[in-house]
Amino acid sequence: MCNLYSLTRTQEEISRLARALRDLTGNLPPLPGIYPDTLAPVVRTAEDGVRELAMMRWGFPPPPSVGKQPVTNVRNVKSGYWRPWLKPKQRCLVPLTSFCEWNDSPPKVTHWFALSEERPLFWFAGIWRPWTGVRKGEAGEHRLFAFLTCPPNETVKPIHAKAMPVILTSDDACETWLAGSVEDALALQQPAPDDLLQIVATGAKSDSVAA
Repeated sequence: MCNLYSLTRTQEEISRLARALRDLTGNLPPLPGIYPDTLAPVVRTAEDGVRELAMMRWGFPPPPSVGKQPVTNVRNVKSGYWRPWLKPKQRCLVPLTSFCEWNDSPPKVTHWFALSEERPLFWFAGIWRPWTGVRKGEAGEHRLFAFLTCPPNETVKPIHAKAMPVILTSDDACETWLAGSVEDALALQQPAPDDLLQIVATGAKSDSVAA
């Protein structure tokens, strides 16, 4: 499962491509290594209907029977635990320029996947929710996000055979994910085309290369 990704494009580019009219992220630096339980930007539709770029913490609270670690990747969307967060108002786009998978067999080596060596921007299909509790030593209300996964395509499978993130690259797919019916949105939960991704780096725990 993807538990590390990178975002090295500017917030202006993220807002422009997502058609976000409001930016609540402040001064957003490049993020070459985004790990679970850290803050990262997402694009969502706010209560007033305005599409905005906002910071949220990566990882949903787990189902009671799973344990205590935040859940970063969601695959079983038929589960009653996840269904309430699949409505349009709880969906979001998670911007990134590359994501990391460790190979299944030892020795463990990181492999970074991107659309090309130039690391153009693309999106994970995410969900978000408010949650009250303690995260990273901070008590109060938090906004949390996770993203959907699916079976791996033929590019990812040799490295990680269990799953890959649901990837969105077209305007139509992004609009469907943010505003479409649950049925239309979940139709996007499928492997990316085999030729969409390439391995752009190996052996490092961050991907700081940007055009």
